[in-house]
This record gives sequence, C-alpha cells and structure tokens, in this order.
Amino acid sequence: MRMMTTLLILSLLLVLTSGAFVVQEPSTHPGDLERLSWMVGSWAGTDGGVEMEEHWISPKAGLMLGVHRDVFPSGRAFFEFLRIEAGEDGVIYWASPRGREATPFRLIERAPGRVVFENPEHDWPQRILYWRDGDDALVARAEGEQDGQARAAEWRWTRASQTDD
Repeated sequence: MRMMTTLLILSLLLVLTSGAFVVQEPSTHPGDLERLSWMVGSWAGTDGGVEMEEHWISPKAGLMLGVHRDVFPSGRAFFEFLRIEAGEDGVIYWASPRGREATPFRLIERAPGRVVFENPEHDWPQRILYWRDGDDALVARAEGEQDGQARAAEWRWTRASQTDD
C-alpha cells in the first residue's frame, strides 16, 4: 500500500512539473510571456485573394508587441495594433483594431504552442486563440457570438521573409 501511495505521489509530481498541462490561473510574473515566444516572428499568408500578415516581437519586461494587416483585392486594408502584457491583473491580450481604444482579453488557457484569451463582455469576438501548426505555421482564430449567432474568423500564416519586397 505504501508503494502505491509513493508511486501515485511521484506520478502526480511528474505531471505537475512537466509543463505539458494547461494553465487556468496564470501568474503575473513578466517572465511568463517567455512561454509565448513561439508566436514571435513575421508571419504571412493569402486566403481568397486577401494578403494577411502578423508580426510579433520578442517579449521583454512583461510586454510583447504585435501588428496585424489584411490587404484585400480591392486595395482596401485593415490593420490592428496588438500587445500582450503580464501585470498585476494577469496576462492580458490588448487588441486595437484600426488603432482604436484597446480591448482587453484575459489569458484563460495556455499549453505548449497554444494560448486562449477571453473577454465574455466584448461584443465580438469573445475569444482569441493562437496555436502553432507544425514548425512553420501560426494560426489565429477569433470567435464568439454576435447578434445571437456563432461567428468565427481564422488566419493561417507561414514564416515570412524578414525583408519587404
């Protein structure tokens, strides 16, 4: 019986220290953003003629900065300033579409290569997800309800060159 208890405790410790579990209550340490370094880089893709790109710089001092741009076949463009901060209120993703006032989304789930932010009070989206798909792809998804209907938008990028044409 003592051997079984010891094995159970050791197994539990192994799971808790492996880093492979999902964090539901993130700490506020600025170094926590290092766990999101898999997002860093320049990412680009095309979907239905829309040229999409997102750029993230390395986390430092509890802050990651990003920018997103979609260019439509008509020549019209959409942009968004992004930041992720670790502070007293936890890890927060701030989205500023078209440079407007930033909307906060709290980190609610984190696993290796995947993160989920949520703001249930926001009109749309209520959730923003990022995940790595293989070595060279980054995917983002905005989802939630709008006017009582489920709605989602997704972007898939691959690593872009570091220079512009």
